[in-house]
Amino acid sequence: MTIDVQNDGNNPQDGQQIIINQIASEQQSNGIGVAGFVLSLIALFLIWVPVLGLILWGLGLVFSLIGMFKTPRGLAIAGSFISVIGFIGLMCMLVRAVRGLNAVIDFLGCLLTLNTNCNY
Repeated sequence: MTIDVQNDGNNPQDGQQIIINQIASEQQSNGIGVAGFVLSLIALFLIWVPVLGLILWGLGLVFSLIGMFKTPRGLAIAGSFISVIGFIGLMCMLVRAVRGLNAVIDFLGCLLTLNTNCNY
């Protein structure tokens, strides 16, 4: 960019030319961190699909952790946070499902054996 400055007579240099070089700053991106964030976010909405949710959360956590070593780190940190919280939630849901399945099996066992000592 070139700017011509007109002399008003007070400046001893006539027709001084000022050259301004602007260097365009490149915005850095963290593709692997963004991928981890997106996978974690998708896994958050697919919490009701246990196998798919588990796979997406695992990939989201791995990608987010890798992305935390690159700049910018914002989405990678958010993705790892969502992954850890979601993974804990998924494990709690699986534990509850197993407990419920055990209760159903116990109930069916009482029905089949005609045991009168069952608490159901």
